[in-house]
Amino acid sequence: MRYAMPTRERIHAQRERLAYEAARIVLDQGLEDYDKARRKAAERIGVPDRRHWPSNEAVQDAVLAQRRLFMGRADEEALRRLRAAALQAMEQLELFGPRLVGGALSGALGSGSGIDLLLFADRAEDVIFTLLDLRIPWSEAERSMRYPGGLRCVHPVFRFMAGEVPVELVVLPRRALRNPPLDPVTERPQRGADRHEVARLVAIAG
Repeated sequence: MRYAMPTRERIHAQRERLAYEAARIVLDQGLEDYDKARRKAAERIGVPDRRHWPSNEAVQDAVLAQRRLFMGRADEEALRRLRAAALQAMEQLELFGPRLVGGALSGALGSGSGIDLLLFADRAEDVIFTLLDLRIPWSEAERSMRYPGGLRCVHPVFRFMAGEVPVELVVLPRRALRNPPLDPVTERPQRGADRHEVARLVAIAG
């Protein structure tokens, strides 16, 4: 007599398998868009129903678990260097109260991961003037971000390369310090880490 796994257990096992596969895609392909990684994993495994997909946070947990399992000294050093580069950028942009977010903070890095900073300024032009003073060439974009209560706002983004490391600056209004956008992974307020917290992370790893 064959044992039939109950539906709830089957869905849970399916979600765990999808989270593991999505994490592999993140690590192998350098994807930072967990939703895209989930879609690719679902296509590979054959799970079209999004209700049976893992959350983005579950994918991040799987990425961290795989990094802990397979990460060698070289990977630890790469994360330390990335955080050190982030700290240097934060010191240069201190006027805008930078907060480190994303994989460089969580440690859930894929190949080619960069530095993601939230800056706080009521005029994006002030950030542009600072980049000009620092002689940093940049490209401009926009990002739509969700806030508590279902609000969605579009914010200016500036991208540049710090050596071989991609840096992305998202400029938020200063009031967002009190009411930050939602983290796209955890769906909780995205407060990030200030430069003092990042400095501690670098010192601990050093």
